[in-house]
Amino acid sequence: MSRTFEPDPEPTRRLTRRGMLGVAAGATAAALLGAAATPASAAPATSAGRGRPVLPPGRLGIQLYSLRDKVSTLGFGPVFAELEKYGYDEVEFAGYTQGSAGPITLAQLKRLARNHGLTPIGSHVGHYSSDPNAYTFAQNLGKVLDDAQALGLKHIGTASGPFRYGSTVDAVKRAAEEFNTYGAAAKARGMKFYQHNHSEEFSFATDDPRVRLYDVLLAETDPDLVFLEMDIFWAHVGRFRFSTRPDGTPAPFEPLDYVLERPHRYPLFHVKDGVSDPSDPFGYRMVDVGDGDIDYERFISTVTRLRGERLAHHWQTELDSPTDSFTFARRSSAYLHSLRERC
Repeated sequence: MSRTFEPDPEPTRRLTRRGMLGVAAGATAAALLGAAATPASAAPATSAGRGRPVLPPGRLGIQLYSLRDKVSTLGFGPVFAELEKYGYDEVEFAGYTQGSAGPITLAQLKRLARNHGLTPIGSHVGHYSSDPNAYTFAQNLGKVLDDAQALGLKHIGTASGPFRYGSTVDAVKRAAEEFNTYGAAAKARGMKFYQHNHSEEFSFATDDPRVRLYDVLLAETDPDLVFLEMDIFWAHVGRFRFSTRPDGTPAPFEPLDYVLERPHRYPLFHVKDGVSDPSDPFGYRMVDVGDGDIDYERFISTVTRLRGERLAHHWQTELDSPTDSFTFARRSSAYLHSLRERC
């Protein structure tokens, strides 16, 4: 059964983009963009060094929510063909339907991705709904996992926060128990259940302002059953919004430190960029990857230098509402492929 795209639960933002810099980002980026690429569509210049590539081979994906306009009009086939040209290796689903392009089965969808050299790596499904028949983990866990298994997914997750019962410590503990249940069911099918954060996870408990809710989620979920997909942009927004406790005492944190302290819990990342803007309530304005101020050379290279047989990190580009979704996908891939560690 096919499913529709889910809206991002973070409040809709007015997104602005910086002017494209119009400079090709080296030979790797040029190869990805193709001979027909014009300076206006090339990736921005980078000051990275000449060391090894920052991006690990075979691990670049894209969250298809960013391309929902193209999927719903052109269909998955043309979208996958473009992603193949741009050098993507993986796709993360946000629904399994293609709008006016017509019906498609999960078997067809899986085959279509493989035919374009793309590995379906994960999918976002809602945590719960007031509708007892809704396609969510809480209402239809078996069907959600059946569909994920049919697509050959290694990961199945949710972009819903752990706030079903509120924002108290006990409320997040209750949600964590449900996540553990989903994780156990996914593990029995050979998959990993994961939760994708927005900024609110980094807020403080309403009944104990000393406690950050994300820390409760980490402590109360079984590390062998529940994994995390850090949205790096929203984690930076969380750092901006919740750097002090309600009583005014400092509570700084570094998103990367969460990963370094428990790297096996973060198999997936959302690579989303933003321009720092303290006048914005969120502290950042969302832009194409490479146009913002988040240091992805440092973040990705630090994570990929970690060693361990349990570690397999995957990087999914995303922009919630791109002006032109194909341009976003192309430029983001070119930029990330151009990054090399400084010598």
